[in-house]
Amino acid sequence: MTSSPALSVRSAHIVLDGHVVAENLSLDFPGGRTTCLLGRSGVGKTSLLRHLAGLLPGSRATGPVAYMAQRDLLLPWLSVLENVLLGYRLRRDAAARRTAEPRARALLAEVGLADRLHDLPQTLSGGMRQRAALARTLCEDRQIVLMDEPFGHLDAVTRLDLQDLAARLLQNRTVVMVTHDPLEALRLGHEIRVLSGRPFAVGPVIAPPGAVPRDPGDAALLALQARLIGELRSGA
Repeated sequence: MTSSPALSVRSAHIVLDGHVVAENLSLDFPGGRTTCLLGRSGVGKTSLLRHLAGLLPGSRATGPVAYMAQRDLLLPWLSVLENVLLGYRLRRDAAARRTAEPRARALLAEVGLADRLHDLPQTLSGGMRQRAALARTLCEDRQIVLMDEPFGHLDAVTRLDLQDLAARLLQNRTVVMVTHDPLEALRLGHEIRVLSGRPFAVGPVIAPPGAVPRDPGDAALLALQARLIGELRSGA
C-alpha cells in the first residue's frame, strides 16, 4: 500500500447553525496514523470531522475519503451486502463493484454478519446495523478514513472485538476518529487530541506508548484514562 497522506487544517472558520464552533483553527493529522478526537458532547468534534470530509460550507476534502457517520444510514430497500457495496453503486462503477464484492463478503464475515448478507436492514438489531456500516466504510478501501463514534452502539465485548478488527484493517491509513470514550481513544489512537471550549481549542498531542490496539487492562493505560477524564471534566 502506498503511503497515506497527512491531513492539515489551516485558518479554518467552522460555523454550525449560526454558532462559531472553531475560529482560525490550524491542525495537523499525521499520515498513516490514527488520531482520536475527544471532548464533551457538543464541543464540535463531529463538525471538525465533517469539515475534513468537505461536508460543510466552505470546506473541501483533500482527496477521496471514507466517512462513517454516527447513524448507520443503511438504505432500507437494499440488502446488507448491497448496502456495503453502496459506494460503488452510487459511482455507477459496475466493474469495481464486482471486484469489491469478495472484499465486502469477507468484511461482513469478520463483523459477524456472514449469514445476513441478503437480509434487509430492518431485520437487524442496532448493533448489527452498526457493524454493517463499519464494513461499508472499510470496503471503500480509502487511504483517508473519517469515523464518528464507529463503535458507539455495540455491547462491550463486540466493541472490543471490532476495535481490534478496525486497528488491523486500517493499519497505515490516515484515520481521524471521534469518540466519547477515553479508553477507546487510548486503545486505538497513535495520537489523541482533546477539544474543549467554544469556539473549541485543541489540546497538545497525547501519544500513548505501545502498538495499537493496546491492552485495555494495562495499568499505564488506565492511569492515562484517569488523566484524560480529568482533562475532560476540567474543560467542561
